[in-house]
Amino acid sequence: MIRLWRILRGGFVAFGLTWVLVTTTPVTKWYGSVLAGPWLEPDGDVLIVLGSDGPNSGFIGLASYWRSVYAVRVWKAGTFRTLVVSGGSGVADSMQEFLTFEGVPADKIVLERRAQSTRENALFTADLVKSMPGRKVLLTSDFHVYRSERAFRKAGVEVTPRFFPYALKRAQNWADRWPLFLELGTETAKITWYRLRGWI
Repeated sequence: MIRLWRILRGGFVAFGLTWVLVTTTPVTKWYGSVLAGPWLEPDGDVLIVLGSDGPNSGFIGLASYWRSVYAVRVWKAGTFRTLVVSGGSGVADSMQEFLTFEGVPADKIVLERRAQSTRENALFTADLVKSMPGRKVLLTSDFHVYRSERAFRKAGVEVTPRFFPYALKRAQNWADRWPLFLELGTETAKITWYRLRGWI
C-alpha cells in the first residue's frame, strides 16, 4: 500500500510539474517551431493543401478550415496554376466548396478524395502531381510540416513546405497551451510510428 501511494504521489508531482512547465513557459511554441522548420513563403506552380479533420454535418472541420483560409491567401498572392486538395471522407469536397466561395477558380482545383492519413495524402497525391510541371509547394499546419514533407519525399514528390502558424499562434494564449501540448505529443507519436514503418 505504501509503495502504491508513493507511485501515485510521484505521478501527481510529475503531472503538476509538467502542467506548470507547459502553461508558464514557451515550451509549446519552441517545439512547434522545431516541427515547422524555417519560416518560408515560397511561390510555385502547384499548391498542395492537405485536409485534416472531416466535415461535421457537411460543414468543413476546424483544422481543414484554417488550412483552406491560408490556401486562399497564398493562391491570391502567388503565381500558382493548380491547387491540389487532398483528403478523404468528404474533406477535400468541403474544402473545395470553401475555396471556390472565396474566389479560387473551380477549374484550377484538383481533388484527391481517398486519403485517410498523411501517408495516404502523399501516396495518392503523388499519382496526381508527378506529371504536373513546375515547383510544388506543400501547405499545411506548422507542426505537421516535419512529417508531411518527409512523407511526400518518400513518395517520390519533391515539395517545398509553406506552413501557417497554427501551433505558434495558439502557444501565445496560455489557456491553449495544454491542449496544444497534447496535440504536439500526438504528432510526436505519429512521427515515431512513421519512422518505425519507414514511411518518412
